[in-house]
Amino acid sequence: MNHRDTPSTGARRSDADIEAIARLLPPPAHRGLPHEQHLHHKERLMRTIDRDKADRTDRTDHTGRSDRTDQAAPGSRPARRLLRPALLVPVTALALGGILVTGVALTTGDDAPAGAATGRHDARNMQPAAALLDRISDAAGRGDALHVEDDQFVYTRSKVREADLTSGKAVVGPVRDTESWVSQEPGPLRKLGLTRSEGETLPINAQLGDTHGTPEGLGRPTYHWLSTLPTDPEKLLDHLYAKVPKSDEAERDQAVFDSIGSLLGGATPPDTAAALYRAAARIPGVTKVPSAKDLTGRTGVAIARDDKTFGARTEWVFDPQDLTFLGSRSYLFRDTTYGKAGTLMSAEAVIDVAVVDKAGQAPATSQES
Repeated sequence: MNHRDTPSTGARRSDADIEAIARLLPPPAHRGLPHEQHLHHKERLMRTIDRDKADRTDRTDHTGRSDRTDQAAPGSRPARRLLRPALLVPVTALALGGILVTGVALTTGDDAPAGAATGRHDARNMQPAAALLDRISDAAGRGDALHVEDDQFVYTRSKVREADLTSGKAVVGPVRDTESWVSQEPGPLRKLGLTRSEGETLPINAQLGDTHGTPEGLGRPTYHWLSTLPTDPEKLLDHLYAKVPKSDEAERDQAVFDSIGSLLGGATPPDTAAALYRAAARIPGVTKVPSAKDLTGRTGVAIARDDKTFGARTEWVFDPQDLTFLGSRSYLFRDTTYGKAGTLMSAEAVIDVAVVDKAGQAPATSQES
């Protein structure tokens, strides 16, 4: 039997210790990061904890003794739509069991925009964005509905790029291929699926503090949960403003825009996808970008929004012909302590999405997205 299937006493003790620490964490401190990047930080923490727990389990012998280590390599990041529910902690509280989460940002001349955005919005530049989102919504609504059973997994293959901020400045890393398999079971789960990057496979565990498992929702958007969302754009937007976790630091409109972005590009019912785009058109500050590129260099049109609090612009890139979602990126539109205008904060390109029967299983056919 695989040791990961039967946790040792040491592993269970580790889980209990982590949950106890989570309950004792102090209130949120000033983040100093855009909302999207703060979510990225949280996911990096969870990936690192998952890696540490997997390493400890693998080092446990049949007598129950555990060769514990206090050092873990940086964790991999699954697709953005797999981000866990909010876990607001100050940076000083991220050193759990000797693990310190590093920052994520990115800078590269090739991926950066030709010119920095101004960050100014008015009623005139909302009209092109609304018209484009209306077309994208129509295209999404005409898509074929997937047949997804509760015991299946949604497979996503993507390319991502990220860097550390440990030096106080962005240190760019290479483009990485990532794969993820996310369980579609509606009930609370302790094991949400698998993620694979650079040949290493790790479990996607429940949200820190979810003793009885993580339920489906914004942090675990199953196909079933997505199908229950309102399909009237106004009602859907009201629902998201009510459900997206609030923060004193984050711009509220940006937080909802980012939450909608985290639901794009995966397995989504056509009616829900259409409603999400029309809901996004109602968020103040949304603009159209006539030409943009995703991480792989595919050129398309984009929908963007500037987070004026943190000086970061987020773009959703779409194929110019069929308006399918290609990926997203976030970069600074003005100089900040993290880098100069044009510094890429994150980037992801969705390559393939499919439905499979088992975690770790390759899809039978490739569906370019």
